[in-house]
Amino acid sequence: MGFRFRKSIKLFPGVRINLSKSGVSTSVGVKGATVNFSEKGTRGTVGIPGTGVSYTERIAPSRKLMSPAPAPTKGTSAATVLGWAFVIVCFLVILARIKG
Repeated sequence: MGFRFRKSIKLFPGVRINLSKSGVSTSVGVKGATVNFSEKGTRGTVGIPGTGVSYTERIAPSRKLMSPAPAPTKGTSAATVLGWAFVIVCFLVILARIKG
């Protein structure tokens, strides 16, 4: 079994700095919906609070992991649209909680 380290520091409501053996990341969101920004890329997570059930998807890979410029495609993938919609909804929820 390998050694693990993880520490999460709450900066203010909805924003955390996460420290681990593999690096540092920032999480923004509320219970049930979070966006995580790290050196490995951007991930969105949606879950049902208190159940342990969640779904995580990479919204954007890190620049290191990205291959050379892909050939242009026609249209936008559904995953990309859903990813950006998720990010926008998270920020709107955070703004609503901060104001109210």
